[in-house]
Amino acid sequence: MREKKALYVSGYLALLIAIVAAVGGAALIILQLSSSSVSAFSILLGVVLLLVAFLITTSLVIVQPNEAKVITFFGTYIGTIIESGLWMALPLTTKATISLKVRNFNSQKLKVNDAEGNPVEIGAVVVFKVVDTAKATFDVDHYERFVEIQSETAIRHIAAQYPYDIFDDENGVSLRGNADEVAAELQRDLQTRLEVAGVQLIETRITHLAYAPEIASAMLQRQQAIAIVAARQKIVEGAVGMVDAALKKLEENGIELDSERRAAMVNNLMVSIVSDRAAQPVINTGSLYS
Repeated sequence: MREKKALYVSGYLALLIAIVAAVGGAALIILQLSSSSVSAFSILLGVVLLLVAFLITTSLVIVQPNEAKVITFFGTYIGTIIESGLWMALPLTTKATISLKVRNFNSQKLKVNDAEGNPVEIGAVVVFKVVDTAKATFDVDHYERFVEIQSETAIRHIAAQYPYDIFDDENGVSLRGNADEVAAELQRDLQTRLEVAGVQLIETRITHLAYAPEIASAMLQRQQAIAIVAARQKIVEGAVGMVDAALKKLEENGIELDSERRAAMVNNLMVSIVSDRAAQPVINTGSLYS
């Protein structure tokens, strides 16, 4: 079912007519009952005026800003009033209130297995608003609860598609390293799920992401080990370049080293550069060959 505009007019004139009809009808009945000669026509006219006032009253509807009224007539959807103000619709209708304000849903911390099977905790915030009042009212049961359940389902689904972190392939997508891409994918998936409820997503963001407590310590050690290995690799690469530059500079300055002295210098330079502690110089007072 799709939203359509209801038939309505300004309610201020209708309210004035209802007041006049109610006062006039009540006055006619009271005057006739208090007079010595009762006129059945006057009493009937008074009753009709009261009935008209009642019908007009049932047709009045007040719409607040950022709010909509879904109008049904004996079970039949006849339209929605979105404009704020006092309006007159069909009498004897039911008016359901739907909020058009922007709202957000902050999910709980969900425990999910990522693409590698590691248990992780993830949470997200979903910002949404109703754009089709008919769908939100008639196509789903309690659309707010529907948004909550579908949001948690989508979060679980997206979290299971990607690993928490990538240690080998730097070009892959991970939950920690590509939060914006994951949030965009979550929004696309969740928007498809919420179409039936007439809800439009404005934004989705990952608010919490962490390893589950039972593996957090082990994964932290793994991350630290990988960081140490990567740092050492960079240090070694830099040290090799520095040693090579030093040897070339010596050759350019006319200092010739045989293979044994060259190996000893390379060893000393590599140890002093790669070591995480300050080098302790040792003065050799003898010959390298003695």
